[in-house]
Amino acid sequence: MIFASHRRMRQELLVLNKAILVYRAFVRSCTTESLAPTTPTIMPAHLTTRPEYSLLIDRYDTWMFDCDGVLWHGDRLIEGAVEVLEILRKRGKRILFVTNNASKSRKSYKAKFDQLGVEASVEEIYGSAYASAVYISSVMKLPKDKKVYVIGMAGIEEELREEGVSFIGGTDPADCTLEPFSLSSFSLDPDVQAVLCGLDLSVNYTKISKAFQYLTRNPGCQFLVTNEDSTFPSADGLLPGAGAISAPLRFALERDPISIGKPAKTMLDCIQAKVKFDPERTIMIGDRLNTDILFGQAGGLATLLVLTGITSKQDITGPNASPIVPDYVTQSIGDLRVVDGQ
Repeated sequence: MIFASHRRMRQELLVLNKAILVYRAFVRSCTTESLAPTTPTIMPAHLTTRPEYSLLIDRYDTWMFDCDGVLWHGDRLIEGAVEVLEILRKRGKRILFVTNNASKSRKSYKAKFDQLGVEASVEEIYGSAYASAVYISSVMKLPKDKKVYVIGMAGIEEELREEGVSFIGGTDPADCTLEPFSLSSFSLDPDVQAVLCGLDLSVNYTKISKAFQYLTRNPGCQFLVTNEDSTFPSADGLLPGAGAISAPLRFALERDPISIGKPAKTMLDCIQAKVKFDPERTIMIGDRLNTDILFGQAGGLATLLVLTGITSKQDITGPNASPIVPDYVTQSIGDLRVVDGQ
């Protein structure tokens, strides 16, 4: 949903562009046999000038950033990202970092910010591992004597531990094995009431098989995933994401999981429980249409797409363009430096 204030902003930036679109639609209609009017496609505002970026910054008070593909690739910063964050902080903007990366806890993620020289506090970081742990403890209200079976990495375990949630699996050496899995030697833990699946660089047949057993044999066992990203951008290119890790279970179970991370509103609910903000004065910046941009739209936020990650210009233009349309588009988050004359 694009709120009225967002539409006004788009009109301020795109009056000429919309006029051109209407004119083109009229020309196309005159060349058809039916002469039926053609409704121009909604287009995002492509920001390029200093006044446009200044107007954008003035319009929004809370800025939510995805990280991978927006601020950095792997361990390499995107040019200008640090300077833009500094500009926003100097202007009194609230900054939040909203990531589907569940391989790290918020505390561990803070260490990455420090390593790359990006100012951030733990309280500003919201990851899908943290949101999943909060969902299990506060929404599911998992009893203290029950457990979660984890397919995932240390970040999930750390966040579950912080929320007082018991778990098994994950980084346990007994599960991180390439030995064949045998049901005859498997002992089902009746206390497992949820399976939580995230990105796992040590995923194997044993973990998938154990998760399958809990989900099919323990009554009421919940199937949860930190997020459903099909891929994620590393420093050297795309790699399979958390959605690819949970895919075998979905196929075997013929059942969809509850997804916690973007674009699910669960993630936004988790943020709103901690931070008060006006959705109409908030903007989500991301590189992915079906997670970041959809997440912002579902929450009534403005959205800014950067082209330094997953989404390319071809994905938002042309005959095969995505139906998910951001409010604004810029090549890189570093483009906003122009407001300070950089």
